[in-house]
Amino acid sequence: HVQLVESGGGSVQAGGSLRLSCARSTWKYSTYCMGWFRQAPGKEREWVAAIAIGGESTYMGASVKGRFTISRDSAKNTLYLQMSSLEPEDTAMYYCAAGDVGWPPRQYDFDYWGQGTQVTVS
Repeated sequence: HVQLVESGGGSVQAGGSLRLSCARSTWKYSTYCMGWFRQAPGKEREWVAAIAIGGESTYMGASVKGRFTISRDSAKNTLYLQMSSLEPEDTAMYYCAAGDVGWPPRQYDFDYWGQGTQVTVS
């Protein structure tokens, strides 16, 4: 069973930066593709980013490309989302997700989800 716990959210002014973290607990960590999603009130869930099992491939959504970076630290069992040049449109609940799937994943391949961390940009 995969447990995911996000942290690092908060309030920031437009143009600022935040780094989200997602801690995982599973002995099968190395087999999981990881990703970040977000959902703003009244909007559909948006796939923000994904990273391959070995970290050699990444996907970034069009709305965040060039501003956000996804990475993972296998030794620490932690996934990161570095967010820069934040905009009010980035305000949302951000979720970490994992899927026992190869690359490239599809949105519905992510089976395990964290509880989310709120990001507010003003």
